[in-house]
Amino acid sequence: MLESLIEDDVIAMNLDPKYLLMMGFCYLLTIVVEIPILLVGLSRHHPIPRRLFCGVWLTACTYPVVWFVLPEMLMDYLGWNRTGYILVAETFAPLAECLIFWLAFGGRTSELGARPRDYVAIVLANLASFLAGEIMYSLLD
Repeated sequence: MLESLIEDDVIAMNLDPKYLLMMGFCYLLTIVVEIPILLVGLSRHHPIPRRLFCGVWLTACTYPVVWFVLPEMLMDYLGWNRTGYILVAETFAPLAECLIFWLAFGGRTSELGARPRDYVAIVLANLASFLAGEIMYSLLD
């Protein structure tokens, strides 16, 4: 029963199971690239378990928007324009992740320079995973 409900939802959203598989693979690639950067880049004020958690959680918060919402929304305004999509998605993701991080942990540090360092680490992690995705895309194309 649950399987048929999931299948119906996927069909209703016009999502090919291959798309979902690719999304899962890309999510794993993203966190594999971002976690080491966040482990090193986030300020020492944040314990290692929190840094690991952020590597998985921040991406999990923005990924559905990047993979489901933005393509549909931008299709209405841009048609399918990969460059426009990338500009919007790759601007949205780090900004949203910085905001989410600030809401969750921003007030918990008094260490001078910790917040800017944290935000730079999040942006660099996103940039690195974007570049990894572009390399993968070019190899598969």
